[in-house]
Amino acid sequence: MNSPLVSVGLPLALAVIMFGLGLSLTVADFTRIAKSPRIVAIALLCQVIALPIVAFGLVLLFDLPAILAVGMMLLASSPGGTTANLFSHLFRGDVALNVSLTAVNSVIAVVTVPLVTNFAIGYFDPAESGESVGLQFGKVVQVFAIVLVPVAVGMLVRRASAAFADRMDRPVRIGSALTLLLVILGTVATESDTLTESFVQVGAITVAFCLISLTVGYFLPRLLGVPDRQAIACAMEVGIHNSTIAITIAVSVLDSTEMAVPAAIYGILMFPLAAAFGYLITRKRSRVAVAAAE
Repeated sequence: MNSPLVSVGLPLALAVIMFGLGLSLTVADFTRIAKSPRIVAIALLCQVIALPIVAFGLVLLFDLPAILAVGMMLLASSPGGTTANLFSHLFRGDVALNVSLTAVNSVIAVVTVPLVTNFAIGYFDPAESGESVGLQFGKVVQVFAIVLVPVAVGMLVRRASAAFADRMDRPVRIGSALTLLLVILGTVATESDTLTESFVQVGAITVAFCLISLTVGYFLPRLLGVPDRQAIACAMEVGIHNSTIAITIAVSVLDSTEMAVPAAIYGILMFPLAAAFGYLITRKRSRVAVAAAE
Protein backbone atom coordinates (compact mmCIF):
# COMPACT_ATOMS: atom_id res chain seq x y z
CA MET A 1 0.00 0.00 0.00
CA ASN A 2 3.05 2.25 -0.15
CA SER A 3 2.13 4.02 -3.40
CA PRO A 4 1.40 7.64 -4.39
CA LEU A 5 -2.26 6.67 -4.74
CA VAL A 6 -2.38 5.79 -1.05
CA SER A 7 0.12 8.30 0.36
CA VAL A 8 -1.48 11.22 -1.50
CA GLY A 9 -5.01 9.97 -2.15
CA LEU A 10 -5.82 8.92 1.43
CA PRO A 11 -4.93 12.23 3.12
CA LEU A 12 -6.83 14.03 0.35
CA ALA A 13 -9.89 11.82 0.80
CA LEU A 14 -9.76 12.23 4.58
CA ALA A 15 -9.41 16.02 4.29
CA VAL A 16 -12.48 16.18 2.06
CA ILE A 17 -14.43 13.86 4.40
CA MET A 18 -13.55 15.91 7.48
CA PHE A 19 -14.26 19.17 5.63
CA GLY A 20 -17.67 17.75 4.72
CA LEU A 21 -18.23 16.90 8.38
CA GLY A 22 -17.38 20.48 9.30
CA LEU A 23 -19.88 21.80 6.74
CA SER A 24 -22.64 19.91 8.57
CA LEU A 25 -21.64 21.02 12.09
CA THR A 26 -22.47 24.08 14.15
CA VAL A 27 -21.49 25.12 17.65
CA ALA A 28 -24.94 23.89 18.72
CA ASP A 29 -23.87 20.33 17.90
CA PHE A 30 -21.26 20.61 20.64
CA THR A 31 -23.48 22.42 23.13
CA ARG A 32 -26.34 19.96 22.55
CA ILE A 33 -24.52 17.42 24.69
CA ALA A 34 -25.46 19.51 27.73
CA LYS A 35 -29.06 18.36 27.22
CA SER A 36 -28.16 14.68 27.60
CA PRO A 37 -24.74 14.56 29.31
CA ARG A 38 -25.37 11.12 30.81
CA ILE A 39 -25.99 9.47 27.43
CA VAL A 40 -22.98 11.21 25.89
CA ALA A 41 -20.81 10.15 28.82
CA ILE A 42 -21.91 6.51 28.43
CA ALA A 43 -21.21 6.56 24.68
CA LEU A 44 -17.79 8.13 25.23
CA LEU A 45 -17.06 5.55 27.93
CA CYS A 46 -17.71 2.82 25.36
CA GLN A 47 -15.70 4.58 22.65
CA VAL A 48 -12.70 5.88 24.55
CA ILE A 49 -12.21 3.29 27.30
CA ALA A 50 -14.07 0.05 26.52
CA LEU A 51 -12.97 -0.34 22.88
CA PRO A 52 -9.20 -0.03 23.44
CA ILE A 53 -9.54 -2.58 26.28
CA VAL A 54 -11.51 -4.92 23.99
CA ALA A 55 -8.98 -4.49 21.17
CA PHE A 56 -6.09 -5.13 23.54
CA GLY A 57 -7.69 -8.35 24.78
CA LEU A 58 -8.40 -9.54 21.23
CA VAL A 59 -4.84 -8.76 20.11
CA LEU A 60 -3.47 -10.89 22.94
CA LEU A 61 -6.02 -13.64 22.25
CA PHE A 62 -5.23 -13.78 18.53
CA ASP A 63 -1.49 -13.31 19.16
CA LEU A 64 -1.06 -10.80 16.32
CA PRO A 65 2.41 -9.76 15.14
CA ALA A 66 3.55 -6.55 16.86
CA ILE A 67 3.00 -4.17 13.96
CA LEU A 68 -0.53 -5.49 13.31
CA ALA A 69 -1.26 -5.33 17.04
CA VAL A 70 -0.40 -1.62 17.04
CA GLY A 71 -2.60 -1.21 13.95
CA MET A 72 -5.54 -2.75 15.80
CA MET A 73 -5.04 -0.41 18.75
CA LEU A 74 -4.81 2.56 16.38
CA LEU A 75 -8.11 1.46 14.84
CA ALA A 76 -9.71 1.08 18.28
CA SER A 77 -8.71 4.63 19.24
CA SER A 78 -10.06 6.22 16.06
CA PRO A 79 -13.36 8.11 16.37
CA GLY A 80 -16.70 7.09 14.96
CA GLY A 81 -17.15 7.60 11.24
CA THR A 82 -19.60 9.99 9.61
CA THR A 83 -21.32 6.95 8.05
CA ALA A 84 -22.60 6.17 11.55
CA ASN A 85 -25.10 9.00 11.01
CA LEU A 86 -26.48 7.27 7.92
CA PHE A 87 -26.78 3.88 9.61
CA SER A 88 -28.41 5.48 12.63
CA HIS A 89 -30.95 7.10 10.32
CA LEU A 90 -31.64 3.82 8.50
CA PHE A 91 -32.35 1.99 11.76
CA ARG A 92 -34.25 4.85 13.42
CA GLY A 93 -31.61 5.95 15.87
CA ASP A 94 -31.18 9.46 17.24
CA VAL A 95 -29.26 11.08 14.39
CA ALA A 96 -28.85 14.39 16.24
CA LEU A 97 -27.07 12.48 19.01
CA ASN A 98 -24.84 10.85 16.38
CA VAL A 99 -23.87 14.22 14.95
CA SER A 100 -22.97 15.51 18.42
CA LEU A 101 -21.01 12.35 19.27
CA THR A 102 -19.11 12.49 15.97
CA ALA A 103 -18.21 16.12 16.61
CA VAL A 104 -17.02 15.47 20.17
CA ASN A 105 -15.22 12.25 19.21
CA SER A 106 -13.30 14.00 16.45
CA VAL A 107 -11.94 16.47 18.99
CA ILE A 108 -11.17 13.84 21.63
CA ALA A 109 -9.37 11.69 19.03
CA VAL A 110 -6.57 14.25 18.87
CA VAL A 111 -5.70 13.14 22.42
CA THR A 112 -6.82 9.50 22.48
CA VAL A 113 -5.16 8.41 19.23
CA PRO A 114 -1.62 9.41 20.31
CA LEU A 115 -2.17 8.07 23.86
CA VAL A 116 -3.46 4.65 22.82
CA THR A 117 -1.06 4.29 19.89
CA ASN A 118 1.98 5.22 21.96
CA PHE A 119 0.91 2.77 24.65
CA ALA A 120 0.61 0.03 22.02
CA ILE A 121 3.98 0.90 20.49
CA GLY A 122 5.61 0.76 23.92
CA TYR A 123 3.91 -2.51 24.90
CA PHE A 124 4.21 -4.50 21.67
CA ASP A 125 7.54 -2.94 20.63
CA PRO A 126 7.24 -3.26 16.83
CA ALA A 127 10.81 -1.90 16.53
CA GLU A 128 11.90 -5.48 17.20
CA SER A 129 10.44 -6.44 13.85
CA GLY A 130 12.50 -3.80 12.05
CA GLU A 131 9.84 -1.07 12.00
CA SER A 132 10.64 2.36 13.43
CA VAL A 133 7.38 3.94 14.57
CA GLY A 134 6.22 6.39 17.19
CA LEU A 135 4.01 9.42 17.78
CA GLN A 136 6.36 12.17 18.86
CA PHE A 137 5.16 15.75 19.36
CA GLY A 138 5.58 16.67 15.70
CA LYS A 139 3.49 13.70 14.64
CA VAL A 140 0.83 14.52 17.22
CA VAL A 141 0.58 17.94 15.56
CA GLN A 142 0.10 16.13 12.25
CA VAL A 143 -2.75 14.12 13.79
CA PHE A 144 -4.30 17.40 14.96
CA ALA A 145 -3.99 18.86 11.47
CA ILE A 146 -5.38 15.76 9.78
CA VAL A 147 -8.40 15.44 12.06
CA LEU A 148 -9.40 18.92 13.20
CA VAL A 149 -8.20 21.52 10.70
CA PRO A 150 -10.52 20.43 7.83
CA VAL A 151 -13.43 20.22 10.31
CA ALA A 152 -12.69 23.73 11.59
CA VAL A 153 -12.47 25.10 8.04
CA GLY A 154 -15.81 23.47 7.17
CA MET A 155 -17.44 24.95 10.28
CA LEU A 156 -16.08 28.41 9.43
CA VAL A 157 -17.49 28.10 5.91
CA ARG A 158 -20.88 27.14 7.34
CA ARG A 159 -20.77 30.05 9.78
CA ALA A 160 -19.96 32.46 6.95
CA SER A 161 -22.71 31.12 4.69
CA ALA A 162 -25.06 28.38 5.86
CA ALA A 163 -26.80 28.41 2.47
CA PHE A 164 -23.51 27.76 0.65
CA ALA A 165 -22.64 24.99 3.14
CA ASP A 166 -26.02 23.35 2.53
CA ARG A 167 -25.51 23.52 -1.24
CA MET A 168 -22.02 22.08 -0.96
CA ASP A 169 -22.95 19.30 1.46
CA ARG A 170 -24.10 16.81 -1.17
CA PRO A 171 -21.30 17.49 -3.72
CA VAL A 172 -18.65 17.23 -0.97
CA ARG A 173 -20.13 13.95 0.29
CA ILE A 174 -20.19 12.54 -3.23
CA GLY A 175 -16.69 13.84 -3.96
CA SER A 176 -15.23 12.38 -0.76
CA ALA A 177 -16.96 9.04 -1.35
CA LEU A 178 -15.68 8.87 -4.94
CA THR A 179 -12.15 9.86 -3.94
CA LEU A 180 -12.11 7.23 -1.20
CA LEU A 181 -13.61 4.63 -3.56
CA LEU A 182 -10.94 5.31 -6.19
CA VAL A 183 -8.20 4.97 -3.59
CA ILE A 184 -9.68 1.70 -2.32
CA LEU A 185 -10.18 0.23 -5.82
CA GLY A 186 -6.69 1.30 -6.89
CA THR A 187 -5.16 -0.18 -3.77
CA VAL A 188 -7.07 -3.45 -4.17
CA ALA A 189 -6.00 -3.68 -7.82
CA THR A 190 -2.32 -3.09 -7.09
CA GLU A 191 -2.06 -4.90 -3.75
CA SER A 192 -4.48 -7.81 -4.20
CA ASP A 193 -1.96 -10.47 -3.14
CA THR A 194 -0.90 -8.55 -0.03
CA LEU A 195 -4.51 -7.80 0.97
CA THR A 196 -5.51 -11.45 0.52
CA GLU A 197 -2.71 -12.55 2.83
CA SER A 198 -3.59 -9.75 5.28
CA PHE A 199 -7.25 -10.76 5.31
CA VAL A 200 -6.24 -14.21 6.47
CA GLN A 201 -4.19 -12.63 9.28
CA VAL A 202 -6.66 -10.06 10.58
CA GLY A 203 -10.05 -10.95 9.08
CA ALA A 204 -11.28 -12.90 12.11
CA ILE A 205 -10.09 -10.37 14.69
CA THR A 206 -11.62 -7.42 12.83
CA VAL A 207 -14.98 -9.23 12.55
CA ALA A 208 -14.87 -10.03 16.27
CA PHE A 209 -13.90 -6.44 17.14
CA CYS A 210 -16.67 -4.96 15.00
CA LEU A 211 -19.37 -7.23 16.45
CA ILE A 212 -18.19 -6.63 20.02
CA SER A 213 -18.07 -2.86 19.38
CA LEU A 214 -21.65 -2.83 18.09
CA THR A 215 -22.83 -5.06 20.94
CA VAL A 216 -21.14 -2.99 23.65
CA GLY A 217 -22.33 0.23 22.00
CA TYR A 218 -25.95 -0.90 22.10
CA PHE A 219 -26.43 -3.15 25.11
CA LEU A 220 -24.29 -1.29 27.66
CA PRO A 221 -26.32 1.93 27.22
CA ARG A 222 -29.54 -0.12 27.33
CA LEU A 223 -28.44 -1.77 30.59
CA LEU A 224 -27.77 1.71 31.98
CA GLY A 225 -31.28 2.88 31.10
CA VAL A 226 -30.63 4.70 27.82
CA PRO A 227 -33.73 4.73 25.54
CA ASP A 228 -33.68 2.52 22.46
CA ARG A 229 -33.26 5.26 19.81
CA GLN A 230 -30.29 6.74 21.64
CA ALA A 231 -28.81 3.27 22.22
CA ILE A 232 -28.98 2.60 18.46
CA ALA A 233 -27.15 5.90 17.85
CA CYS A 234 -24.48 4.88 20.38
CA ALA A 235 -24.10 1.44 18.76
CA MET A 236 -23.51 2.91 15.30
CA GLU A 237 -21.15 5.57 16.63
CA VAL A 238 -19.12 3.00 18.59
CA GLY A 239 -19.22 0.25 15.97
CA ILE A 240 -18.55 2.26 12.79
CA HIS A 241 -15.06 3.69 13.07
CA ASN A 242 -13.49 6.29 10.83
CA SER A 243 -11.02 3.76 9.51
CA THR A 244 -9.76 6.35 7.00
CA ILE A 245 -8.25 8.30 9.91
CA ALA A 246 -6.49 5.19 11.19
CA ILE A 247 -5.17 4.28 7.73
CA THR A 248 -4.00 7.82 7.00
CA ILE A 249 -2.19 8.13 10.34
CA ALA A 250 -0.54 4.72 9.85
CA VAL A 251 0.63 5.48 6.31
CA SER A 252 1.24 9.25 6.33
CA VAL A 253 2.21 9.93 9.95
CA LEU A 254 3.78 6.66 11.15
CA ASP A 255 5.06 5.63 7.70
CA SER A 256 3.87 2.05 8.12
CA THR A 257 1.63 0.46 5.50
CA GLU A 258 1.42 -2.81 7.41
CA MET A 259 0.03 -0.98 10.44
CA ALA A 260 -2.82 0.25 8.23
CA VAL A 261 -3.95 -3.29 7.35
CA PRO A 262 -6.39 -3.86 10.28
CA ALA A 263 -8.16 -0.57 9.58
CA ALA A 264 -8.30 -1.31 5.84
CA ILE A 265 -9.89 -4.73 6.42
CA TYR A 266 -12.21 -3.29 9.08
CA GLY A 267 -13.30 -0.57 6.66
CA ILE A 268 -14.49 -3.24 4.23
CA LEU A 269 -16.23 -5.47 6.76
CA MET A 270 -17.89 -3.00 9.13
CA PHE A 271 -20.66 -1.90 6.78
CA PRO A 272 -22.32 -5.29 6.14
CA LEU A 273 -21.81 -6.22 9.80
CA ALA A 274 -23.37 -2.95 11.00
CA ALA A 275 -26.27 -3.42 8.58
CA ALA A 276 -26.90 -6.97 9.85
CA PHE A 277 -26.66 -5.83 13.48
CA GLY A 278 -29.06 -2.93 12.86
CA TYR A 279 -31.54 -5.28 11.18
CA LEU A 280 -31.43 -7.71 14.10
CA ILE A 281 -31.96 -5.14 16.86
CA THR A 282 -34.73 -3.31 14.98
CA ARG A 283 -36.43 -6.62 14.16
CA LYS A 284 -36.36 -7.49 17.86
CA ARG A 285 -37.85 -4.08 18.69
CA SER A 286 -40.63 -4.63 16.13
CA ARG A 287 -41.51 -8.01 17.67
CA VAL A 288 -41.65 -6.43 21.13
CA ALA A 289 -43.93 -3.65 19.83
CA VAL A 290 -46.27 -6.18 18.19
CA ALA A 291 -46.41 -8.27 21.37
CA ALA A 292 -47.18 -5.18 23.44
CA ALA A 293 -49.95 -4.17 21.04
CA GLU A 294 -51.58 -7.61 21.38
